[in-house]
Amino acid sequence: MRATTLLVALCVAAAAAGAEEAAPQTIEQLVKQAREERILENQALEAREREFQEAKDRQQALLEELQAELTAERAHGEDLKQRYEDNDTTLSAQETALREKTGSLGELFGMARQVAKDTQSLLATSLVSVQRPKREQRLGQLAERKDNPSIEELEQLWLTLLGEMEESGKVVRFNTTVTLASGEEKTQEVIRAGIFNIVSNGRYLHYLPETGRLVELGRQPQGRYLSLAEDLQAAKTGLVSVALDPSRGSILSLMVESPDFIEHIQRAGIIGYVILALGGIALVIVGERFVVLTLTRRKVEQQRSGQGVGEDNPLGRLRRVFNSHEGLDADSLALKLDEAMAVEVPRYKRWLPILAVFATAAPLLGLLGTVAGMIDTFQSMSLFGAGDPKLVSGGISLALVATELGLLVAIPILLLHSWLHSSSNRLIQVLEEEVASLVARREEPSHGHAG
Repeated sequence: MRATTLLVALCVAAAAAGAEEAAPQTIEQLVKQAREERILENQALEAREREFQEAKDRQQALLEELQAELTAERAHGEDLKQRYEDNDTTLSAQETALREKTGSLGELFGMARQVAKDTQSLLATSLVSVQRPKREQRLGQLAERKDNPSIEELEQLWLTLLGEMEESGKVVRFNTTVTLASGEEKTQEVIRAGIFNIVSNGRYLHYLPETGRLVELGRQPQGRYLSLAEDLQAAKTGLVSVALDPSRGSILSLMVESPDFIEHIQRAGIIGYVILALGGIALVIVGERFVVLTLTRRKVEQQRSGQGVGEDNPLGRLRRVFNSHEGLDADSLALKLDEAMAVEVPRYKRWLPILAVFATAAPLLGLLGTVAGMIDTFQSMSLFGAGDPKLVSGGISLALVATELGLLVAIPILLLHSWLHSSSNRLIQVLEEEVASLVARREEPSHGHAG
């Protein structure tokens, strides 16, 4: 049974060996072949076992090596951790000591950064930047950094401030591109008076830091300031008077924006023109009255100093009445002279009541214009709100222009009316004295005869 089983196994093994090898013919060959194959198989198994054992030994060695490295690294990590804790303690102590030793240096460096920011803004709008553009970029690193600045950066800030101070006391001529009021760009000579004003061809310029351009002001300041700019442009050496703007353009802008006399009147509107018309009519009346009263007073003085009777002055006409009624008594003559005076007085009081009316009406018209302007201002406030102070102050300013014009016209009219009234009263007083003298002269013969 066992031999039969072995034979079957050998047959199966022989069949699996492959078609190329010849199948054994006898049992002895089959047994021999099986033994040979068993030997080969054992050898292969032993080789594989040796390979597995060698691989296991290598893995064990590697594992031991890695475990040793892990142990070493853990020890190194513990050492580093201990060193970190020791260094952190030391660093904290040193930082505390540093803060104690530096004291106010932190505030000083903070102030330096703030000064750098302010200087950066100052240089960006300075007139010196027309010649030296982008100077402020060198201070950007110092202004933005968080840690303490270096000595070189502090020296750069110091030198920049000194340079700006030096340029503020110089008058420099140079050529650059100027945008004229017409919009044309032209290269021409400009003069920079320190950091305050810059002029070209006798006209003031404005620096736009956003674009780095010089723009000619569309509206120039008053004539005397233009003459100073022209003198500065024409001067080559020596001392020259010049108007400086310490606000670096703000005052000049306000002066340019301030309205002239015509614009000031236009702000008052139709009421302003009415007030000026009253003032003009009043001046004509004052001129006419001044001429009439002056000429009449001179003729009356000449008539009083002479003996003749003239028809071109009131005293001469009164004397003519006296001479033409020689037969009348004093009372009748007085009536005749009073009648003549009633004719003469209105000639020298003419137009004076109208001047008084104008002096009263001008401020009332100005008040009317102010009320109308205030109404418009309050309406604008109701529409746009009162959050913008310029809107409120601008409207009130326009409203008060009418009152200003009314007072400017009324006060001179009032003074001139008072002066003309006094002059006419003095002339009338002279005539009344002459009338009393003529009546007294007519009474003298009757009193002498009665005595």
